[in-house]
Amino acid sequence: MPAISKSTSSLKKAGLIALAALAATTALSGCAGKRAPATRLVYEERPVESLYNMGMTRLDQKSWNEAIDYFEEVERQHPYSEWSRRSIVMEIYANYQANNYMESTAAAERFIKLYPGSTLTPYAYYMRAINYFEQIVDVGRDQAYTETAQSYLREIVQRYPGTEYARDAQVKLDMVSDQLAGKEMEIGRYYLSDNQPLAALGRFKTVITKYQTTSHAPEALYRLVEANLMMGITDEANRNAAVLGYNYPGDRWYAAAYKLMKERGQAMDIKPLPIAERTNDKPAKKEQKEKKSWLSRINPM
Repeated sequence: MPAISKSTSSLKKAGLIALAALAATTALSGCAGKRAPATRLVYEERPVESLYNMGMTRLDQKSWNEAIDYFEEVERQHPYSEWSRRSIVMEIYANYQANNYMESTAAAERFIKLYPGSTLTPYAYYMRAINYFEQIVDVGRDQAYTETAQSYLREIVQRYPGTEYARDAQVKLDMVSDQLAGKEMEIGRYYLSDNQPLAALGRFKTVITKYQTTSHAPEALYRLVEANLMMGITDEANRNAAVLGYNYPGDRWYAAAYKLMKERGQAMDIKPLPIAERTNDKPAKKEQKEKKSWLSRINPM
């Protein structure tokens, strides 16, 4: 399974909350025609509104890192102010858009610590989870980010049940579970190919017990049949094949298990469905990558 790409729903959620923060601010000043600074801002005392509005203008221009400079300057020159609070929210969003996931996470955690009772705190929790979600890599690599994303997404579901945040987090939790199940399957297949069926069994059983609602469950049951037959445990192989047939009679993995058991002289009660009636196991179309400014959604160009 390839790395999970930046999701449209994540960007929409980020945009909606950033819009809410924008609605609480004063009107933007007319500074869109000025050139963006080429380097990091040099310290200069200036009105907080000017700094903040310059940052918002850079967001509108999708100059994410330059926008971050201005918001950080607001936070530095006017700590613990209302402007600072708004700026941290914008830092979370701008860093996310710039793929500065660790910086976005740091800003989110800073906001949570400073403003635990704010109406925007759920957004900070959400974005902390999303930053890890966006860094999930393919199953052939270490899944540390996947496990952290899972933990933070669960926290959102528990803290804010019934909210849009929780609903979106639950969808992503399902994707994370599929990713982690895929990792177990990859390791299990390796053990089978290396003639280590006992080690493989543990991996496939993990998929069945922890990730049974994922797309990997049918194959995991089939691999349990394979592994048990390799060890000569026919009764257990037959039991797993029966479970596979009962739950997934139209799946190609049951057709493969049925054939394998038949070759071993084991008759199965449930016959696989004809090919035309089997489950279409083509992968679902991936969400298209999208990186749009939330301001462009307010004022489409």
